[in-house]
This record gives sequence, C-alpha cells and structure tokens, in this order.
Amino acid sequence: MLQTIETIGHYQKITDALVEMWHRGYRSDDLRLYLDGYLAALRSTNALEAYQINRLEEEVMRYVYDPSNFERVELQREPDYY
Repeated sequence: MLQTIETIGHYQKITDALVEMWHRGYRSDDLRLYLDGYLAALRSTNALEAYQINRLEEEVMRYVYDPSNFERVELQREPDYY
C-alpha cells in the first residue's frame, strides 16, 4: 500500500497516463517502456526514497496486469421521457 502523498500522486499520474496511452493504441511493451522511463526519472532526481519507488513500481505493475483497468466504460443514457 502506498502511504505518502507523493507516491500516491505519482501512482495516479502514471496510471492515468497508462490508460490514456492504451486507449490511443499503445500496447503492453509501450506501457512498460513509459513506466521504466518514469521510474528512472524518479530515481535520478531522488524525488522519492528507493523503497518508495520500488513499492510504486509493484503497485503500478499490479494495476497493469489487471485488464479491467483498461476497459472503456460505456455510460448509458437515460431514456428521454416526454
């Protein structure tokens, strides 16, 4: 479980970006490259402690492996009653 505001914020940014990329046609390898680059940037800037980055990676990979996270949600319109 992510416990700091910073790691939760990065998690939300990463997962939002991954879903957007998926819907634009990018696939698993591309998503992994994006994640690897994001994590490398966090490591090189010392934005988070190493253990926080490792935990963040674990959580994001769990998110990526759940296919339900990438399904489009179809909103149903309410019927027009006149």
